[in-house]
Amino acid sequence: MILVTGATGNIGRELVRELDAKGAKLRILVRDPARAATLPERAERVVGDLGEPATLTPAFDGVDELFLLTPGIGTAHTAHAVSAAKAAGVSHIVHLSSINVIGDPMPAMGRWHHQREEIVCGSGIPATILRPGGFTTNALEWAPTIRAEGYVLDPVGPGRFAPIDPADIAAVAALVLTENGHQGEEYALTGNEALTVTEQVRIIAEAVGRDIEVRAAATPAQAVRSRFPDGAPQALADAITEGFTLMRADTVGFRTDTVERLLGRGPRTFADWCARNADAFRRPTTA
Repeated sequence: MILVTGATGNIGRELVRELDAKGAKLRILVRDPARAATLPERAERVVGDLGEPATLTPAFDGVDELFLLTPGIGTAHTAHAVSAAKAAGVSHIVHLSSINVIGDPMPAMGRWHHQREEIVCGSGIPATILRPGGFTTNALEWAPTIRAEGYVLDPVGPGRFAPIDPADIAAVAALVLTENGHQGEEYALTGNEALTVTEQVRIIAEAVGRDIEVRAAATPAQAVRSRFPDGAPQALADAITEGFTLMRADTVGFRTDTVERLLGRGPRTFADWCARNADAFRRPTTA
């Protein structure tokens, strides 16, 4: 039995479909069953919340493998899940972390994920750590300004990174959940194209069929305000500002060949993802 947390998110949805296609015995932890309505019917739904430990026992009962994805910047959800996993006798945890953990020096985003990794790895349960870089789906944060005014605010200028499709992260997760030999491993996952924001926007524009302007952000803080118009917790805002600064300085772009080594194929391209999601960037049509 495999339990998937975060099953209604960008990675989780893809993972549930991958596992369903493999015929895996599958259970998903959901807070709102309605959000799981489009997921495969064969996946057992159990209502629970990682923030409320008392709700987790039914979800973890009889579980052998756990895919653990916890949102936000704290460690409580991770600790609750690991405690429930230990009580249920779970034999393997596949934990979604972040490539920021291997930063030198480690940024704030990395430190938060590292603390979660320590909880997982200190549990005594064999674990596999997945450390993806930035997701292709992060480009959806640009969709509102693209649709409304046809521009993207760029806080990183010459900086490059290799966005990875959540579908590829899910494919790797499905592999390590269903095949032996991955316990104790740490996998850094990226796409294979190191792109600037300008290059990404150009690819989106080609998929959408319209011009999109790239405007340089005066400061990383301006980009954070644009991303969170209603404000963000100071710790999160500071961490994102730090991340933008580090990304601007990386004009090469960190890449790994892990996806290809594990899956036997190259990662999906950013253009592939844009072609599947172009409607998100188009202005709504009027009757």
